Amino acid sequence: MTSAARDRVLVLLRHAKTEESNPGGDHERELTGRGRRDASAAGRWLHEHAIGIDEVLCSTSERTRQTCELVWEAGCPEADVHHDRRIYDASPEALLDVVHEADDDADVVMVVGHAPGIPALAELLADGEGSAEGHRAMAEGFPTCALAVLHYAGRWSDLAFGDAVLERFHVARG
Repeated sequence: MTSAARDRVLVLLRHAKTEESNPGGDHERELTGRGRRDASAAGRWLHEHAIGIDEVLCSTSERTRQTCELVWEAGCPEADVHHDRRIYDASPEALLDVVHEADDDADVVMVVGHAPGIPALAELLADGEGSAEGHRAMAEGFPTCALAVLHYAGRWSDLAFGDAVLERFHVARG
């Protein structure tokens, strides 16, 4: 099977709940106790649904780094993690540019980032296609530690808005 025809999964994860402020600035904000529990719940959910991640594209912020660590500690098999400053406070177009650079050998890629970029990217990629229940839930909000699981067939470098199908939307709470 060529990589162009391979079925891919893109998991979009908004970081878990954070402290309101940090003396080091927004980039250094850390997870709260609830955020830590929710991130662990996200890892358990991914494990329970057999969604193994091959590559992670993660913002450089402290809260996204902590979210990733807790996802792995909770049972989701650890993947290659690439921290990318471009994901921090990124538009959906900028996030898509980062996804275009994902390893073509990775069948399952997870992006760990922030609102409003992550929710907007999920909406633009699926464009109403896939799970009606998932789209309804996303329309009600994309809170911290929410995950959108999208399917796509093709190369990561070719992914465009409207090319994916929303399989599931889940808000992890611990």
